[in-house]
Amino acid sequence: VQLQASGGGLVQVGGSLSLSCAVSGLIKSVGSLGWYRQAPVNQRELVAVISPGGLTNIADSVKARFSISRDNAKNTVYLQMNNLRPEDTDVYYCKAERVRTIYGNNQGEDYWGQGTLVTVSS
Repeated sequence: VQLQASGGGLVQVGGSLSLSCAVSGLIKSVGSLGWYRQAPVNQRELVAVISPGGLTNIADSVKARFSISRDNAKNTVYLQMNNLRPEDTDVYYCKAERVRTIYGNNQGEDYWGQGTLVTVSS
């Protein structure tokens, strides 16, 4: 199973970025998909997560500015980030939970993608 994240980059304060993360492999099903972020000296924190049915949980700090969506047919999750602030500068990681593969167990496993850097300049 591989998670390929893309869309990070440099943006000015108030700008927008869209991240995407595609889950690939011999997949039977994917549970919740989420985005987390982590600065070098901080713990990884939840930004947003979305269930297979579309229920979302978004961190209060970004709820008014970020949105999360997913395309189940493509096993892809998106994070739309608007009105970006310098404090949003971080490495963003996608996570796929309870991924069931054709060769794995029925409980599934969690996987992380490689981080993508978002830098907001003032």
